Amino acid sequence: MTDSVSEPESAPERLSIYFHLHLVSDATGQTLIGIARAAAAQFEAGIAIEHSYALVRTARHLDRVLRQIEDLPGIVIYTLVSDELRAMLERRCAELQTPCLSVLDPVIQLFGTYLGAEISHRPGGQHSLNAEYFQRIEAMQYTISHDDGQSVHDLDQADVILLGVSRTSKTPTCIYLANRGLKAANIPVISNVQLPENLLQLRKPLIVGLTTSSNLLVQVRRNRLLTLNQDDRTDYTDPEIVEEEIRYARRLYTRYNWPVIDVTRRSVEETAAAILNLLSNRQENPL
Repeated sequence: MTDSVSEPESAPERLSIYFHLHLVSDATGQTLIGIARAAAAQFEAGIAIEHSYALVRTARHLDRVLRQIEDLPGIVIYTLVSDELRAMLERRCAELQTPCLSVLDPVIQLFGTYLGAEISHRPGGQHSLNAEYFQRIEAMQYTISHDDGQSVHDLDQADVILLGVSRTSKTPTCIYLANRGLKAANIPVISNVQLPENLLQLRKPLIVGLTTSSNLLVQVRRNRLLTLNQDDRTDYTDPEIVEEEIRYARRLYTRYNWPVIDVTRRSVEETAAAILNLLSNRQENPL
């Protein structure tokens, strides 16, 4: 089990709004963590102290979890497919007057009703070693080996190629796409440095240009240098030079008619979603 919490700057003044959030899963718990954090983000009035319990598949293990819940009451959400364990958890939470919810039940019931089928009751079924799993592994290996302009000889195997000046979230966006099973490469755009010769002949990959505001980019670069204990007063962070870099990249995208995504106000997930939409539109309307 793991516990985590992000300390606010003025923690002593805000202790009264902390609450315990228990995440009980018979698999890795990643589904629960994602759902819980997305829900918690909608409320400014509370700061969750997460208690994550993964691979809970026996009554003995669940009993240990319940003792923790009893000691630190709060909200309990779970993904358990065993009817025995579900009943055990819900019964004890009712006795403790602790709110308890199975977050996947409504979705599973919807699927069952539509498909006219019963669920498989396989713990962690979403993590089975199927073709999709191996596709993601292959995509991740490709993406890592094609980061920041590496291994340009086989760019034709990519599904997506991202271009952008330094610090426009190319790498994290590619990693996110790889986790969705897409082979994603990224190439830095540097003024007066020629792009790989084979890039312009590619037909299979979707090539996307990333851009951002110069003010934000300067700040991101300065923060990066400071974390590396380096002087942040360089051409790399000079506002005029940064602005010219961005203009150069935009001219490049326009010249080759590559779609452009402004990442200034986008998270990595939102940028990836925009790229997935571009891919979907391309498949629906091939050249």
